[in-house]
Amino acid sequence: MTQVDTETELSAISDQGNASKFSFGVLQFPGSNSDQDCVNAIEVLGHEAHYVWHKEESLGHLDAVLVPGGFSYGDYLRAGAIARFSPVMRALADFAGNGGLVLGVCNGFQILCEAGLLPGALIFNRSLQFRSEFVHLSTVNSDTPFTKAIPADQLMRVPIAHGEGCYFADGSTLNEMESHGQILWKYATAQGDVEDHANPNGSVHGIAGVCNKAGNVAALMPHPERACQEAIGSADGQWVFRSLIEHLKDAK
Repeated sequence: MTQVDTETELSAISDQGNASKFSFGVLQFPGSNSDQDCVNAIEVLGHEAHYVWHKEESLGHLDAVLVPGGFSYGDYLRAGAIARFSPVMRALADFAGNGGLVLGVCNGFQILCEAGLLPGALIFNRSLQFRSEFVHLSTVNSDTPFTKAIPADQLMRVPIAHGEGCYFADGSTLNEMESHGQILWKYATAQGDVEDHANPNGSVHGIAGVCNKAGNVAALMPHPERACQEAIGSADGQWVFRSLIEHLKDAK
């Protein structure tokens, strides 16, 4: 696996003079804290992003929806357990059921699992410590709306910030996910090796991100929206959002 000059390569494939802008919705729950980062990640790429408050019962006309990180409802009961009952989640389920693209990040991953839109669950980190650091991600399946723009052998260096990020699913679920290509990213070393010491939270099989069987709903615990400019440590996160935009363009 390799790590290239991401900002240089991304600029070479930049969306110059977007003829049509795509519209992304960014859900907001009490306690969300990466919603503004998600908006910035989309706007940096020349597209539109709009906040959608958790009490809304309709998503309007959106091309894709982002479920951001944070501590929705203070993580009471269990991370994402209360947010999954917000009115907007019914609209999100309908949107996803009709093939709409949904990407969850960190707490968004937890919410989507609690809502049954993604398999598995997020539990306390194996260390029982909150982990805030940069990690490397290896892309397992490049043939999805969330990964299609990521170059072969490209490692992504992105930050994590979570206490309940240990992904778990039972053996039969994992086997089914693997057979359907639902595992998208795994934690890796800087050399691209998926090894236990590169796994920051104890996730089963080193899993960092997954998608549903239909392939239109995905989530990951690391924060690509916080890695969209070299000035803040990395621009590798742009690959995820460029993948979404490329897929939307191809689908037009």
